[in-house]
Amino acid sequence: MTTATHNNKVVLVVGAGDSTGGAIAKRFAEEGFVACVTRRSADKLQPLVDAINANGGQAHGFACDARKEEEVIALVEQIESQIGPIEVLVFNIGANVPCSILEETARKYFKIWEMACFSGFLNAREVAKRMVTRQRGTILFTGATAGLRGAAGFAAFAGAKHGIRALAQSMARELGPLNIHVAHVVVDGAIDTDFIRDNFPEKYALKAEDGILDPAHIAENYWFLHNQPCDAWTFELDLRPWSERW
Repeated sequence: MTTATHNNKVVLVVGAGDSTGGAIAKRFAEEGFVACVTRRSADKLQPLVDAINANGGQAHGFACDARKEEEVIALVEQIESQIGPIEVLVFNIGANVPCSILEETARKYFKIWEMACFSGFLNAREVAKRMVTRQRGTILFTGATAGLRGAAGFAAFAGAKHGIRALAQSMARELGPLNIHVAHVVVDGAIDTDFIRDNFPEKYALKAEDGILDPAHIAENYWFLHNQPCDAWTFELDLRPWSERW
């Protein structure tokens, strides 16, 4: 493996969507990080990349299927050799697809697990290999309430999110002594997105009273986790609006 000699600090956001992932990339870019963002389609990343660059930051978009080992290995090698060391990895793929267990198919169940759990393993493993050699780094996983308890109709999603939480726990215990902070963020509640606005208008109406999560406020907590001193690291952080029942 080769390593870039650049002085750039890189945040790699896997699953940089239009809300949470994009907001996290913007927040780190504000602090001087080069934001490397990925989705399966690079075209969908261009508005985010343009917005970061227009605001004085640096960003690069990459098309990468996070479920494909060879693509993940190539992505990490390209960033490390051409842009800079990945100081922070944010894994932010969701795959929240409801379905009755009586109607769930093996193909869809497996695909949801691949997206929300297996791809987290692939990306975290490759980045962790680099971080260990430098003896520093932060790996942050976006989780959900489904990672703590499975709801009716969400067996596949709950299984995947339980798995990613277990992965994060194991990695935190193994890598923490090597000065790599691994944390799991439980996002519990509706987020201010076009999807919520268009499909759940009653829920979206709560935005006026701070009843849904603001992606920028979520991102602020990821920045907070990265900056924690190692004598007071958080492993699991819950984020939910005041109105969300739990």
